[in-house]
Amino acid sequence: MQDQPDRHDLWNVYRQRRRSAALLTVAMALLLGGLLIGYTGIGVLSVSAGEISQIIGAKVTGQAEWLKGVDPVKEAVIWKIRLPRLVTAMLVGAGLAVAGTIFQAILINPLADPYTLGVSSGAAFAASLAIYGNWQIAGMPLLSLPLFAFGGALFSLAVVYAMARINGMLSVTNLILAGVIVGSIFSAAISLLKSLSGDEVSAIVFWLMGSFASRSWPHVWLALPIVATGLAVALYYAEDLNLLSLGARTAGHLGVDEERVRTALLIIASLISAGCVAVCGIIGFVGLIVPHLMRMVIGPDNRYLIPASALFGAILLSSADTLARNLLTAEIPVGVLTTLLGGPFFIYIFRTKMKKG
Repeated sequence: MQDQPDRHDLWNVYRQRRRSAALLTVAMALLLGGLLIGYTGIGVLSVSAGEISQIIGAKVTGQAEWLKGVDPVKEAVIWKIRLPRLVTAMLVGAGLAVAGTIFQAILINPLADPYTLGVSSGAAFAASLAIYGNWQIAGMPLLSLPLFAFGGALFSLAVVYAMARINGMLSVTNLILAGVIVGSIFSAAISLLKSLSGDEVSAIVFWLMGSFASRSWPHVWLALPIVATGLAVALYYAEDLNLLSLGARTAGHLGVDEERVRTALLIIASLISAGCVAVCGIIGFVGLIVPHLMRMVIGPDNRYLIPASALFGAILLSSADTLARNLLTAEIPVGVLTTLLGGPFFIYIFRTKMKKG
C-alpha cells in the first residue's frame, strides 16, 4: 500500500518534466525564428524586420511584387550575404549539438564531443592539403574545399573504426583510443603542411579557426540534408539510447541490439560532424557545452534532449557568429569565440568529474 503513492509521485514528476521539456522546445523554436529575422538585420547596413520579412517571403514564394518599395541593395545584402550565412550557422550549431549528445550518450563520457574520434582532424588535414596544393574539383570551385574536408573526415572515420574493431567487436575504450591516435597523427600532418606553406599558411590557419564568412546558399544545401538526416536518425534511436544508459546487459534484455544501435549512431554522429567541419572549419565546444546545459534543464531523456539540444545549438552558434561579425571592426573567427567561451566550461566539467571520482 505504501508503494502506490511513491509510484504516483514519480509519474507526476515524469509528466511535469515532459511538459516542461515540450514547452521549452516550443519556446526555443519560436525564439530561433525571431532570431533569424533579428540577427539578419544587424550590421553596417541596418534593415528593418518588416523589410526582411518582405524579402524572405518574396524569395520563398516567388512573388516578386512583394519586393515593391524595398531597396535592391538591401535585398542583395539580406538574401545573398547575411541570410545564407545565418542559416548555415544555425544548421552547423544544431548538427554539432546533436552529434555531441549522441557521443556523450553512447560513449557514456561527459567530455565526449564531435572531435573525440578524430573526425575533425581528418577533415582539417584534407582541407589544408587542398589549400596547400591549390586543388579544386572541376565545375565546383565553391564547394571544392568542403568536399575535400568531408572526404578527409570519412577517411579518418574509416581508419578509426578499422583500428577499434577487434575480433569483430567494437568497444568504447578502443574507439576513444583510436580517435586520439588518429587525431594526433593528422594534427602533426597539418603542422607539417603549415610549416611547408608560403602564402597559403594564412588561409589554412583561418580555416582551422572556423568561420562562416562568405558562406552562401550552396553551403546551406550541403549542410541541410546531412543535419536533417542525422537529427531524424537520432530521434528514431532516442528510446534505445535511453535503454543503453541502463547498461548494455539490461538494454539487451529489453530487446536492444547494442552493437547495431551503437554502430549506427556512431556513424551518423561522425557524418554530422564531418559535414559541419566541411562547411565552416573547426568550431569547438558547441558539441560539448550544449548537451550539458540542456541535460541540466530538461533531464537525460534523449527523446526531449536531442531536439532541445539541436535548437539551443542553433541559437548559440548563430548568436556567437552575429557577435563575432559585429563586436569589432575586423571580424573574429567564430571558432575562436566559442573556444574562449567553452574553455572555462570544459574546466568546470573536468573539475566536477574529478571530484566525483
